[in-house]
Amino acid sequence: MWYHWGNYVRDDGKGTGMETKRWRVDESMDEAKLINDPAIQEAASLLRDRRLVAFPTETVYGLGANAQSEEAVASIFTAKGRPSDNPLIVHIADVESLDQWMEMTPQGEALLKCFWPGPLTLVGRHKGTLASGTTAGLPTVGVRIPSHPVARALLRCSGVPVAAPSANRSGKPSPTTADHVWQDLMGRIDGIVDGGVTGVGVESTVVDVTGEVPILLRPGGITLDQLRSISGEVQVDPGIEQEGLVPRSPGMKYRHYAPQGEMWLVVGDGEEQRSKVARMAMDAAQKGQRVAVLTTEENRDTYQVDHVISLGRRDDPASVARGLYAALRTCDDLGVDVIYTEAFPVEGIYYSVMNRLLKAAEGRIVT
Repeated sequence: MWYHWGNYVRDDGKGTGMETKRWRVDESMDEAKLINDPAIQEAASLLRDRRLVAFPTETVYGLGANAQSEEAVASIFTAKGRPSDNPLIVHIADVESLDQWMEMTPQGEALLKCFWPGPLTLVGRHKGTLASGTTAGLPTVGVRIPSHPVARALLRCSGVPVAAPSANRSGKPSPTTADHVWQDLMGRIDGIVDGGVTGVGVESTVVDVTGEVPILLRPGGITLDQLRSISGEVQVDPGIEQEGLVPRSPGMKYRHYAPQGEMWLVVGDGEEQRSKVARMAMDAAQKGQRVAVLTTEENRDTYQVDHVISLGRRDDPASVARGLYAALRTCDDLGVDVIYTEAFPVEGIYYSVMNRLLKAAEGRIVT
């Protein structure tokens, strides 16, 4: 049973063990006005009190806790079912406070001046002022300043650095709406700030700036071409592209992004690709399997199976990134057995999309 009290929803706690509040805020308001919103102030108070609060960023929803508190950070791993040797990204309100938490190199300075606030996480050597659980005992930490007005207002109002991985159960697709968070974590966390649908749809780009040449650890909302336009040379962590190697980015060490159904990624050009997807989908359906096809608006009429799900428009890569995780969750809601997905060119934001699709398919590729 849910009780609607003012601007939040509460679960009655049967079998969940924790009350989870839910506040709806107006994401169209600017940061200055949001800071005075009672919901933001209450959520910020919970963060200061070492409690767990999920909130929207421009990428996906994050599950926030005071990054200086061992107790608070440990509760993130418990709520998500996430291994504790997986470091967390720290979210801060402004560049002025960065010096308290990590060392910044000239390479990092150049990138943050261009892309902060925004979907870019920079990994540098920390100063020992964060909980060891936040950094997983490593000498480095990833830090970013989000651009979402709700996230910025919450961070500024809380006055603490906030460790925030994606607000989902470990192994499930990342959440792009408050409903996704509610489905995964209701009864496991203290609150959810509902700021509508996130904009980018895939997580932040993660770049190691501890050395002379930046290293891309995770593709995300800032593309590799954008990074190279500022830094010149940018290396790519081999773990991103080589099967069997583990990427060094926070949040990518273990199984991630995977739907419940078996997923196949079909690589090809135009009609050849569509024909292959259609044949495989029909064959599976004739065997009695529940089938879904992930495609784009341009191609959705091509397929004659029960569940054809559009990610967005192929000629609008940003729309595909925004629709990716919601589509994977829809497949789970439908209870499909197998998913066939069109592949995309490995360029621009599609590089990030393909990285997530490859992980969701767990290496199952048809060429």
